[in-house]
Amino acid sequence: MPLNEYSDVAINREIQRQQGAEPGNDEDRGGDYASPSNLSPSSSFRSSRGSAFSLWQDIPDVRGSGELDNFSNEERKLQEAKFELVTSEASYIRSLTIAVDHFMMSPELTECLGTQERQWLFSKLPDVKDVSEKFLQDLEHRLEADILRFDVCDIVLEHCPALRRVYLPYVTNQAYQEQTYQRLLQENPRFPGILARLEEDPICQRLPLTSFLILPFQRITRLKMLVENILKRTTPGSRDEDTATKAFNELKKIIKECNSSVQSMKRMEELIHLNKKIHFEGKIFPLISQSRWLVKHGELLEVDMQTMSISGSKFKLPTRPVYLHLFNDCLLLSRRKDTWKFMVFVHAKIGELKVKDLSQKLQGISGFIFHLQLFSPFLNVLVRYKNDEQDLSKVNISGLCCIHADLSQVQCIKSYQAQEHDELTLEKADILQAKTITSDGWVEGIRLSDGERGWFPKTYVEEITSRSARLRNLRENIRIKCVTQKLEGESQ
Repeated sequence: MPLNEYSDVAINREIQRQQGAEPGNDEDRGGDYASPSNLSPSSSFRSSRGSAFSLWQDIPDVRGSGELDNFSNEERKLQEAKFELVTSEASYIRSLTIAVDHFMMSPELTECLGTQERQWLFSKLPDVKDVSEKFLQDLEHRLEADILRFDVCDIVLEHCPALRRVYLPYVTNQAYQEQTYQRLLQENPRFPGILARLEEDPICQRLPLTSFLILPFQRITRLKMLVENILKRTTPGSRDEDTATKAFNELKKIIKECNSSVQSMKRMEELIHLNKKIHFEGKIFPLISQSRWLVKHGELLEVDMQTMSISGSKFKLPTRPVYLHLFNDCLLLSRRKDTWKFMVFVHAKIGELKVKDLSQKLQGISGFIFHLQLFSPFLNVLVRYKNDEQDLSKVNISGLCCIHADLSQVQCIKSYQAQEHDELTLEKADILQAKTITSDGWVEGIRLSDGERGWFPKTYVEEITSRSARLRNLRENIRIKCVTQKLEGESQ
């Protein structure tokens, strides 16, 4: 899509590189980009037809300088990586302008929404746009000053405080943004029609409002990836490497802070919501805590251990529904009072819980079945999944249903948005170290670029089979870690 700051082809080229192929000059110059990225209207690096150049080496001033042949292959790739950061920022701002001018400033939509609804839906989007425009302006001035050997990482570093100031509140507002959008669709009779008319405008290129609202979430992550790509190509021990490392670290901090803020808000909202639905028999259990979050929940079948009998070669298993809420520090077992309420009959800390997988031992029973033993209060419970497809197998209590994977490294082949707190959001071309795989196709991995750990579906990644590609990824990762640690040591 022209509005995306990354072209799918460019990312696919990176994925191919992980399978052992390193693109050469011809491939770099080929039709890699689905469409040219647009620089700002004031930029002098535009063709006579008004579209920006996709590649740095295609700019007439670069071609006509007579200096291009003096650049090594690696030096060309470094400048292309820097140029991509500039052009992708321009494309991003073009999309932000549509989000603000076409949607947010629409008189019809403004009149339809309340002040608080408008604030929750769009948050600080104009501030994000303003900061990004100043960032792009500095990038383009640098490009104009030295088209052949321009740098960008010092500008990224300089703008990081401003980026943090606008991105943190915008990203933190995500939960309210999503809730407001869904509530408006369902409860505001005018909103769907007005929104549909705005989305049908050719300027949107068939993209819905949600695609524009999510752009800042995507951009701050991709900006870090772009700087990381530059860092990989800088000369070891150089001043450029030092600057790129500092910029990379600052972007990592912003993303980590954004993720932490979003997670904390979502977790607390979830606990408050659950606290209204969960009731306890006997002793009251204080559910709401800053350090607690819901890991997994779902309905299982409790097997009656007292009356379990064998008839022939098959088990007869008297069962009744039991609902499980697994938190990071405790487990609740409850019965449904009605569709929305639960009565907890037992709760226990994770340290007081023992789990044993019986799926392989009870041959006459299909599906997953496991034994829960609670020590305080003492209770034995035998539970099984209601069906084989139930998504509770990656609940990692004592490594239940998990086997170690020998996948070494995997690469994301299509983006994945985390659905649960223990999952990991993936961007296309992310490289991960696979640690664990479940029998129903979930992988637990560690992303090499930032060390973040979490679960994701196996179908969203593929194994990196090229040994040279795996070694290169490790070398690049070790190098980035080393320069980062060195920088941190010097700053202390």
